Amino acid sequence: MTAEQRLKNLSVPKERVDVVLDTDAYNEIDDQFAIAYLLRSSEKLNTVAIYAAPFHNRNSDGPADGMGKSYDEILKLLKLLNAELPVFKGSDRFLPSESEPVISPAALDLAKRAENYSPENPLYVVAIGAITNIASAILINPRVAENTVVIWLGGHSLEYHDTAEFNMVQDIASARVVYKSGVPYVQLPCFGVVSEFRISKPELEYWLIGKNPIADYLARNTINTAEKYASGNPWTRVIWDVTAVAWLLNDNDRFMLSRVIDSPLPAYDKTYEKNPEPQKMRYVYYIKRDSLMKDLIQKILNQ
Repeated sequence: MTAEQRLKNLSVPKERVDVVLDTDAYNEIDDQFAIAYLLRSSEKLNTVAIYAAPFHNRNSDGPADGMGKSYDEILKLLKLLNAELPVFKGSDRFLPSESEPVISPAALDLAKRAENYSPENPLYVVAIGAITNIASAILINPRVAENTVVIWLGGHSLEYHDTAEFNMVQDIASARVVYKSGVPYVQLPCFGVVSEFRISKPELEYWLIGKNPIADYLARNTINTAEKYASGNPWTRVIWDVTAVAWLLNDNDRFMLSRVIDSPLPAYDKTYEKNPEPQKMRYVYYIKRDSLMKDLIQKILNQ
């Protein structure tokens, strides 16, 4: 890939593009918003497949269980959205090393699907969980790195004191595979950047409850989850994953600001280290919260 083509692929696409979504949809409440936003943005984003990503926290018994629950949650969301799409189960564990893929239907689909694209006509991969499926696909077929653009919500800002962000720290080996692969890569860091994209209970109640099935589900799911931990205190929730979809809709910087930088490399000590073979990547550093929230709510309310 030429330097000129890389820079073009690191720019917001002007035309309608094909997208796959890689999501740990049962992990939190934000993936559900991202799925709805993606499918309600079909005027520009043609979703061709969704992959279930692994995760392990209080909502799962391990990566395989998290992936399976995410798969079921994706199917629930598609039903609420009256949508039909190919959905593939992903990795049942995190990458054992930087040279060993985890074979799964999702990784195999991406490894094969990417062959239908090119640097001049890439497939856009929106990843909003541990990036195991994407790294595995690259290890299975290195042409994935040539024929795709990866937009990942992962890591923290370069100014933050560590990289111990959930999506990254679960599978640092996968993050390193992606960073070193040469794939055109857009990073949406969590703390210090995307952490600004918050929604409150009054907004959810005013805008979404009772408006339509998907709006009602998103609002009630968020409120019920948040109030389990708020202990009667005021709260807001970050709906992180929406921003990764929004980058593809970011014409004229209407939702966020970003810059092209030399890629660092996630290290196993939860920091960034110098990349021995840095490639140009795009780094998002500011979210225009109200502009993006307006577009998100309008699309959720659109029947």
